[in-house]
Amino acid sequence: MSAAYEELPFSEFLHRPAAAADRLANVRALRLRRRDAGDLALTRADQLEQDAVVVDFTARLLAGLVRSEPDDVIRRVLGEALPWVTFLPGPDVDQLLTELITVAQGAASLENLSPIAVLLTQWRHTAEVYADPVLLEILTREPAGDLGRVPVPEGGQ
Repeated sequence: MSAAYEELPFSEFLHRPAAAADRLANVRALRLRRRDAGDLALTRADQLEQDAVVVDFTARLLAGLVRSEPDDVIRRVLGEALPWVTFLPGPDVDQLLTELITVAQGAASLENLSPIAVLLTQWRHTAEVYADPVLLEILTREPAGDLGRVPVPEGGQ
């Protein structure tokens, strides 16, 4: 295999599916570009299974490292992998590690990486808030005064 993926118009895939499938001998996946919707990816089933094995191994390795290595080593490695971690307070880094291990193991067992991507995006946004003193102050200050009555939710009592 020479490339990670190759782009292909979705219409070409529809017109010549066998030729497109044959291209998977040279790339890990085909990115099928669509005009009016998100792109799709086409990959071989064995490639998907291999990727799942790697993700499961990585999740287990991460969990083992966090359990066995000193905190400073884990924090340094995490900072190299996710440079924005530098803006998180210490307790938040600990919480990120705990959540990352749990979510990575769960996602690997489901063979669905989306929860890991969502978690990392959420924590990156948290780091963005901590990196901006003005935004952090706005989001963490107590509201001034009485905010008034809270309406009863519809369907509630």
